[in-house]
Amino acid sequence: MRIVICMKWGTKYGPEYVNRLYAMVRRHLKGEFNFVCLTDRSEGIRAEVQCLPIPELTLPNGEPERGWKKLTTFEADLHGLKGTALFLDLDVVIVDDITPFFEVPGEFLIIHDWKRPWRITGNSSVYRFELGAHADVLQQFRENQAQAKADFRNEQAFLTAVLHKQGKVRYWDASWCASYKYHCIPFWPSSYWREPFIPHGARILIFHGVMNPPDAQEGRTNGNWRHAKPAPWIAQHWRE
Repeated sequence: MRIVICMKWGTKYGPEYVNRLYAMVRRHLKGEFNFVCLTDRSEGIRAEVQCLPIPELTLPNGEPERGWKKLTTFEADLHGLKGTALFLDLDVVIVDDITPFFEVPGEFLIIHDWKRPWRITGNSSVYRFELGAHADVLQQFRENQAQAKADFRNEQAFLTAVLHKQGKVRYWDASWCASYKYHCIPFWPSSYWREPFIPHGARILIFHGVMNPPDAQEGRTNGNWRHAKPAPWIAQHWRE
């Protein structure tokens, strides 16, 4: 069984992000799959999406969340779900066939971080694993949360380090997951007259930092140092 998982908590992202993500997966994933949203708010989410509670992960009050909740996808028993899971961040934009993400071999696959490629750190906007196979990662965090946060800035650095030590980390083809900020926005100064574009070979566009798909579509940089013109073509992909 192939399961696509996303996670939505709080009010930063509305139900339209889940609904559009489902629609993009439906258009770009061949064959059958189940789509699961781990969430604390299911209002407005389309019926094709199975909404389930986010497993409990107690974080001290006032500490930055930094994605640590994503580690709950590694529960030994995640609501009884079985099979191969592909996790997708809510704010990605799928632009081409993602069937190969389920076909490439490996125990755990993740994006190789673009900013510092000499490090092992992955970007957890897109990762794949067998449900229940890496419960030790979550257990290690729960038992040594303070130490994990002292050693690692966020969940993706911790996750990659633990599984890399076990020899289980593999990275997606470098062209498949493109950073909108680094790969789609033309270099300065041409970014002032050239529209952002989809890089050759890209299947999923990753929006990390302060820009999300609607911002990029309208050309809002939200303080990001990379100036970008509007990218109206995003609407062709980020839709229900």
